[in-house]
Amino acid sequence: MKAEIAGMQPHFVLIHGLSGGGWCWYKIRCLMENSGYKVSCIDLKSAGIDQFDADKVLSFEEYNRPLMDFMSALPENDQVILVGHSAGGLSVTAATQKFAKKISLAVYVGATMLQEGFMTPQDLKDGVPDLSDFGDAYDFVFGLGQDQPPTSAVVKKDLQRKIIYHMSPIEDSTLAAMLLRPAPIQALMSAKFKEEDENVTNNIPRIYIRTTDDRVIKPEQQDAMIKRWPPSEVYVLESDHSPFFSTPFLLFGLLIKAATSLAAV
Repeated sequence: MKAEIAGMQPHFVLIHGLSGGGWCWYKIRCLMENSGYKVSCIDLKSAGIDQFDADKVLSFEEYNRPLMDFMSALPENDQVILVGHSAGGLSVTAATQKFAKKISLAVYVGATMLQEGFMTPQDLKDGVPDLSDFGDAYDFVFGLGQDQPPTSAVVKKDLQRKIIYHMSPIEDSTLAAMLLRPAPIQALMSAKFKEEDENVTNNIPRIYIRTTDDRVIKPEQQDAMIKRWPPSEVYVLESDHSPFFSTPFLLFGLLIKAATSLAAV
């Protein structure tokens, strides 16, 4: 990678998924910074410590603005490695289309990887979590009225460990239960990317980290997205939906492997 050739370590930009925040990455951030890497953890609109009301975030562009503002503020010659978890994959794809010159690598961790976002029924089938096996899994808020689609949602507290963190330490799932916030699902479902030049996005190397025991973005959904839009490489991680908790050292190793493989190109 150009940054390494110049004697600098890669700059990782970590993007959380549904209901999460930059706090999700605390183990990975610690491992990376202790190893000399630069790390930025983004809180998207209404997530993490951003206090905006999720029920008032009605477009994907607004939800994703913190990442786009961050990318815009980077110096023109800087390049980063974008890492998106779960729904954070949508944010990664959106950024690659507008800031291709500032992104050396895009990594999707058990993430939604759809080249054009939610354009077709197949996109919805592949990229939207299906939690129907767990019954009534979400707490919804109908900020625009009961006759309108829900504006935000969060997995019910008594199901969070079973669905999202079943292989993770109990301490981490307990912490998550205290910090998870309703996510602006209406905004997320509006994520549609009209590419002016698909070669711009395809010129950025992509790596998919497949989470084999994922109960949110199921392995068969991940496989379908990988088949439809093949990445440069696929890594496999035996983890639940939250490998930053359940297998942090292995995830850290794969992220560094991804950066190293890029440097060798």
